[in-house]
Amino acid sequence: MRFMSIYRSVEKNRPPTVEEMTRMGALTEEMTKKGVLIATGGCMPSFLGARVRAKGGKLTVTDGPFTETKEIVGGFAIMECASKAEAIELAKTFLKCIDEDGECEVRQMGDEANCGGTAPVFESAAA
Repeated sequence: MRFMSIYRSVEKNRPPTVEEMTRMGALTEEMTKKGVLIATGGCMPSFLGARVRAKGGKLTVTDGPFTETKEIVGGFAIMECASKAEAIELAKTFLKCIDEDGECEVRQMGDEANCGGTAPVFESAAA
């Protein structure tokens, strides 16, 4: 089963420290060697982003920063796990490796087995 762990933190306007990057790199390498980690990514600060919303048939775009948000998505990991419990344990391990308050939301991803026999398929523009 595939799970996505979505990391949320109080936004800070600094990159991870060398120590944080070292710990995250070691964890990433360990999870990759075990065949659990499929992909990871970090998000730049919200002042570099934008929100696109649809409401009542109208689209609006709001440039960051998003001051009304106390917690923002700081990154993600996509993992292949035998169970939800395993995915939760990996999220706990990640949170222990960083030096800040935050949370990981663990969500099972859709596939053919749990989406009525047809998995949603999205092809990249490069394909």
